[in-house]
Formats: sequence, C-alpha cells, structure tokens
Amino acid sequence: MVIMNTETIHTNQSLYEKAASVLEQVMDPEIPVISVTDLGIVRKIEVSEKADRKQVTVTVTPTYTGCPALDRIRMDIYQALIKAGFDEVNINEVLTPAWTTDWLTPEGAEKLKAYGIAPPTAVQPVCDLELFGKDEAIQCPRCNSFNTRLVSRFGSTPCKALYSCDDCKEPFDYFKCH
Repeated sequence: MVIMNTETIHTNQSLYEKAASVLEQVMDPEIPVISVTDLGIVRKIEVSEKADRKQVTVTVTPTYTGCPALDRIRMDIYQALIKAGFDEVNINEVLTPAWTTDWLTPEGAEKLKAYGIAPPTAVQPVCDLELFGKDEAIQCPRCNSFNTRLVSRFGSTPCKALYSCDDCKEPFDYFKCH
C-alpha cells in the first residue's frame, strides 16, 4: 500500500502517477519477482515541479530493521527515477510504524508463492518466537501441503524463516509475521 500525500497528488497527479509507475518496476534485490510497491515498503511518494525541475521524495520502510538490501533498494529507486526524468530524488527511511506483512499487496503475495516463498497466511495462528513453528501451519508454496516443519528461524534473509515440506520434500522460505 502506498500512502499518498493528497495535496501533492491533487496538484501534480500526472507527475505522481509517473513516479508510482516507475516504482512498480523497481524489484526487490533479494526477491527479483516482486516490486518495492508490491512488497509494501514504499510508504509515501511526494512530487513537485519548480522551474521545470521535477522533484520526488520517496519514503520507505524496510521489511526488517537493519535490512542488508536497503542500500541497494535506495540506489535502484534513485537510478530508476533519475532515468525516468526526475531531476532531484530524495529517499527517506522510516522505521515506525514497523513494516508488516499486512502491507504486501495481494499480487505481491501471489508473486512470492509463484517464486517459491510462502506468503504470510491470511490469519496468523501464532506470532510468538517462543511458539514459532510449533503451532503455526505454514503452507508449502510448491505443493500446497500444510505438512511442513520449521528448519531454521532465519532463512535466506533475516525477515524470512526456512521451512521444509514433508510431502514434496522441498525447502522453502516463509515471510515471518511482522
């Protein structure tokens, strides 16, 4: 979900739409099938045009505090917006409110599943590290079985856990509930 500055959008709708469209094409470097907007890390887009200079400020919230991919994401956003004709690009990071898997778009969740990463469940049965993996039924993104087990609380990145399916025998990442 993109949080929009209504005053900016009202006066610069086409410029806002251009920036939003560009960001839909910026992929997460760790999961190259999902855009930063589908991932829900883009929290605000502010645009302005002064003396034919197009300016944009993008506010992002990383999926995980200390996310190692954040510098790359900033650079990819910056380069894409400059290439699209913006003269000045600013990228701000905010940590509150903290990113949540609720911010994933439905299309983003489908892209994760197609890529082999279990998207968060619609209703989290458990979101407690003490119980993580014991009572939480995570569906395998490959065969849709719930006969899965936690292998490691940390998967390929800190925001994911590693699971294995006991039916199809395939390992898979799962976005931890945030």
